[in-house]
Amino acid sequence: MQREPANSATVLESVANGPAIFNLVRPTSWRAPLIIASPHSGQDYPPEFLESTGLSQQELRLSEDCYVDQLVGAAPELGVPLLAALFPRSFCDVNREPLELDPAMFSDPLPKGANVSSPRVAAGLGVVPRLGANDREIYLRKLTFAEAEARLARYYRPYHAALNALCNEAVAQFGACLILDCHSMPSVGGAHDPRYAPSGRVDFVLGDCFGASCAPGITAAVDAFLRAGGANMRRNSPYSGGYVTQHYGRPAAGVHVLQVEINRALYVDERSLEKKPSFAAVQASMSGLIAMLAEKAAELLKT
Repeated sequence: MQREPANSATVLESVANGPAIFNLVRPTSWRAPLIIASPHSGQDYPPEFLESTGLSQQELRLSEDCYVDQLVGAAPELGVPLLAALFPRSFCDVNREPLELDPAMFSDPLPKGANVSSPRVAAGLGVVPRLGANDREIYLRKLTFAEAEARLARYYRPYHAALNALCNEAVAQFGACLILDCHSMPSVGGAHDPRYAPSGRVDFVLGDCFGASCAPGITAAVDAFLRAGGANMRRNSPYSGGYVTQHYGRPAAGVHVLQVEINRALYVDERSLEKKPSFAAVQASMSGLIAMLAEKAAELLKT
């Protein structure tokens, strides 16, 4: 599914040896040490994946961070790049370790060094997920490790190569950078769960690995901006940050990462995946957040 580029930006896609796997939309002039990423909003389902599952494409789509790439689509016009995966997270999840795999899914042994016992693997949500939304088994058969490795080579590694290159470029140009890693969360079973939000709805969860992945002033500024717009906020519970936040967030090296989870119920019908009339308001809020960070990122990165 092709994304429409912003008028003031250039779209660069990974097109080697097959269809594009991500969109990298660059501004005509990169004006601030900020990168916007949407790793889980992809809607391009490989035919071989659909043939291997007992779930319908609509059922698989319930796992998407649906339309998050569009919610943050103003980034290039605001002077910062946007990197968005085009493939679905239920096929290959780039917010996991490269060998975070469930051995029960495979017909042959996994290589030494595979992380087979992480909480995410136990939940069926490794780099090749076992479960879709509502804890539905994805596959009709066991996979081979060769199939997983092919996904890592074709999808996972190029996405991370692009993100890493953007980080290096930003640090070289600005001396430091902030990655805003953008996601959405279900309204039930996530931040709405009474265990996490006994006082009511949570609109956004900010994850900074409990202060380890970015400067505290950055998290505070994002929190304050969204609260000023009327949002109910939480930090690091139940989402403190995935692989991207943990792996790239190195404030001492000048790379800061903040994960932002948006409650899907704010902007989309979670069953039909139809956009709600409120979609434009959430999109405007995210555009305002990006504009604020683009203006203040250089100062915030010094805090």
